[in-house]
Amino acid sequence: MAKKKTAATRSTARRTSSKAAISVKKTPSKLAASGSSRKKKSPQQLQAAAAKIDLEILRLINQRAQLSIDWIEAHDDPRQALFSPQLEDEAISRMLQKNTGPLSTLAISGAMRHVFSGARRKVRLQRVAYLGPAFSYSHQAAIERFGEAADLIPVSTIASVFEEVNRGHVEFGIVPIENSTDGRIVDTLDMFTRLPLRICGEVQLSVNHNLLARCPRGEITEIYSKPQAFSQCRNWLNRHMPHARLHDVTSTSTAAQLARDKPGAAAIASGRAAVEYNLEVVAADVQDNKNNVTRFAVIGDHIPKMTGVDRTALLLQIPHKPGALSDALVAFKNNKVNLSWIESFPLRGPESGYLFFLDFEGHQTEMKVKKTLEHLQKSAVRMEVLGSFPRSEILP
Repeated sequence: MAKKKTAATRSTARRTSSKAAISVKKTPSKLAASGSSRKKKSPQQLQAAAAKIDLEILRLINQRAQLSIDWIEAHDDPRQALFSPQLEDEAISRMLQKNTGPLSTLAISGAMRHVFSGARRKVRLQRVAYLGPAFSYSHQAAIERFGEAADLIPVSTIASVFEEVNRGHVEFGIVPIENSTDGRIVDTLDMFTRLPLRICGEVQLSVNHNLLARCPRGEITEIYSKPQAFSQCRNWLNRHMPHARLHDVTSTSTAAQLARDKPGAAAIASGRAAVEYNLEVVAADVQDNKNNVTRFAVIGDHIPKMTGVDRTALLLQIPHKPGALSDALVAFKNNKVNLSWIESFPLRGPESGYLFFLDFEGHQTEMKVKKTLEHLQKSAVRMEVLGSFPRSEILP
């Protein structure tokens, strides 16, 4: 009986397997038949559907902007609430985590920056100075942080950005502070030693340099750019453009203007500059470090609250004697504070010694940071907290 039952079981299994195989074979043809029965929408139908969605997008954008306006006006100090980059960054980050395309993360974040910027403008126009002219990397960083609805004012030097903020002509300034290839931006750090301004935010921007021109590469005889851009593309230029003369100018935007107007001239500048000045991208991504990032500091009198993902910047002078620096820095180890950046500057005048610019993780209101600052203060000749501010993500 056991053998007959086993045989019957095998027979049933074969019939089941055969039906499954027949079912699998039929599935594609059924899908094809189903697909062929669907009618494609006409251009007119697609246009009508798009028009309906456009009106829904318009309603939702204005609704989102009104919520931002209401949030700012609900605060006791709306002027302080106007600058809340961490909240905008968090909102955009939530959206990008759910984004499935076809729009890129850059397109989504750019659209939302415009919404937030437009909402802020309805409450109050923000004036922001940056190292110009327009379409420079500093201009791009200013747009990323404040949006194009802000009054973005180009000035000719980093010192001028500081002066505009210090005199109250603008509420904020944005200046480069550090590059992943070249390191510190000396002019920026020097101005922090001269004027009592705070860092209240940052922007980390991927810097992708391009060779721009209106002629083929073989006809380029001279190349214009700012010294920092040349430095970041040194190896590429030596290999690919050894016969071209290099000319320093004040900005990559100025270089693009010259490339547009002078026969045989090219520029090292951004892709956006190529569009704005009607230039061809002769060679893309010519920077030696493909992960080239510039960090920009937002300067003003705003005091951001702790977010949990903050940096603190510090200017420190200690006695010029053996062991003084190591004795001071032990405070970071003892209090488990991560020191992320340190730069030194010789003191001006007859006095010997150095000023140190430090950057570390944490907010000055945190207990472990407070203890670190108290330790440093005991031995400091001069100490100034330049600000605590939310750390930013690297923007493409």
